Amino acid sequence: MDQDVSQAIFFYNRHPISADIILTKLRASRADLAGLRPEELFPHDQDHYGGVAANDELAKGAAIGKGTRVADFCAGLGGPARYLAHRYDAQVVGIELTPARVAGAQKLTSLVGLQEAVRIVEGNVMAAPLDTESVDVVVSQEALLHVPDRRQALGEAFRVLKSGGRLAFTDWVAHKPLDQEDKDLLWEGQAVQALESPTAYRDLLTSLGFRVRSVVDLTAEWAIILKDRLAMYRRLREETERAGTPSGHDAFYRSYVRFVDLVQQHVLGGVRIFAEK
Repeated sequence: MDQDVSQAIFFYNRHPISADIILTKLRASRADLAGLRPEELFPHDQDHYGGVAANDELAKGAAIGKGTRVADFCAGLGGPARYLAHRYDAQVVGIELTPARVAGAQKLTSLVGLQEAVRIVEGNVMAAPLDTESVDVVVSQEALLHVPDRRQALGEAFRVLKSGGRLAFTDWVAHKPLDQEDKDLLWEGQAVQALESPTAYRDLLTSLGFRVRSVVDLTAEWAIILKDRLAMYRRLREETERAGTPSGHDAFYRSYVRFVDLVQQHVLGGVRIFAEK
């Protein structure tokens, strides 16, 4: 388990999207950071596929609105958490494993004045630092792929949700088995654990007591998004190198190119899942 944690932290410490690079880009576009508004962050801080539109899909499906208490599992830099608070007036707590990303998320949240509505705390979603039956919704986006025990993590989601609470998340899935070479590359480059199939995800959630409302295949949509995202990462690598900030390790880029290929081939893909407690 220690190796799993250290590999995930290593990956995100070297990720090309960081608070430092976001702030560098913002400083280049405005005189200073005084009076920074949440919507000015949204083009830069949404480290998931589909940007704010993907957040809207989760919010709609999970009935997030004013006063909804939301837990974001694997919250990263807090982009979705801030969006849900700003756009939907939700109260959001994000659980994030990587200390540097927790610090970055807290800094960005304070800069846009959302610290009363958004808290990003350091923790492991396999032992979420939240009270039992304390939230209305649990969300997560393309992050459970890093979690070594998804049953434990989703069991924690079930525990912290109130009766009738909603689970809404997206994640990588395997439509076909990966060979060992691809498994090793994705582990080295992106800390990817063994992946679920869509059917296995449904069965897992059902066994935990969730009522699964929908499992939507996003693979065709992601095939388009990921091509653009790969081009973005290549641009970011050049920008981060010029700025002197972490630019992602070589294995990340090799694995990402392979990931995009595997999605095009429908070996890997994505799902959006809604379920209720």
